[in-house]
Amino acid sequence: MPNPLKTLCTVFMFYCFSICLTFFNSRCIKVFPYPLSITLLHMIIKFLLSWFVRCSLSWLYNCPRIELPWAKYVRVVAVSGISSALDIGCSNWSFEFITVSLYTMTKSTSVIFIVMFSVLLKQEKKQPSLAIIVVLITCGLFMFSYESTQFNYIGFLLVLAASFLSGIRWSFTQLVLQGQCYGLSHPIDFMFHSQPWMALAILPLSLYIEGFELITAKNLFRTDAFDQLIGDLVQLGTGALLAFGLEISEYLVVGATSSLTLSVAGIFKVSS
Repeated sequence: MPNPLKTLCTVFMFYCFSICLTFFNSRCIKVFPYPLSITLLHMIIKFLLSWFVRCSLSWLYNCPRIELPWAKYVRVVAVSGISSALDIGCSNWSFEFITVSLYTMTKSTSVIFIVMFSVLLKQEKKQPSLAIIVVLITCGLFMFSYESTQFNYIGFLLVLAASFLSGIRWSFTQLVLQGQCYGLSHPIDFMFHSQPWMALAILPLSLYIEGFELITAKNLFRTDAFDQLIGDLVQLGTGALLAFGLEISEYLVVGATSSLTLSVAGIFKVSS
């Protein structure tokens, strides 16, 4: 039975990081129109941070952290990691085309896919009331956001794809976080194991779509202003720190409750 106070604290933590990162990414991608490369950078930094925290915890408590063998690593973490990367990548990419309002409206449909995959994986029971509640929440949020959006076909499809991938991502993440046999219930351990898969999935897309433009960008690799370059790197690093905090809070919510709870909490965050 989850502790209600702990759950409220983790949900509040999720709200803070989610709101900050959504608006930060929306602004950042207008300045650096390389969403996939930014996502890849965030994943690398999150992996390094999780590695550092794991080493610190291991030294502090004099207890080695879990490391999955390769066969189990591929079988357990691959689906969650790859779907996470594509979910985040599509979400960030959509900010090139659409507003935050349209993004939040469309991404709210992820609750439908989360319920679908949760039922398929037997994490949730088939209940008509559950389906009705999900549909009502989604329809209500859609109507709430509809008038304040500027529709863009490409951006809409990107977020819709991200919503579908989000269903896969969080259902399998819950499976791993709550599976005692896997030993990845700690958010830091799960992040450490999942980030390489995430980076591996997004790297080819980043190189193919943005590689040439990125290496010739005047405000990054070809800049003559060192101060501006440092400022740009600090801005990108700040986004990575926000992404790190958001992912930790998401794993805490899913590990303590369920992926459906996280999705519903996200919907109430948007409509509040």
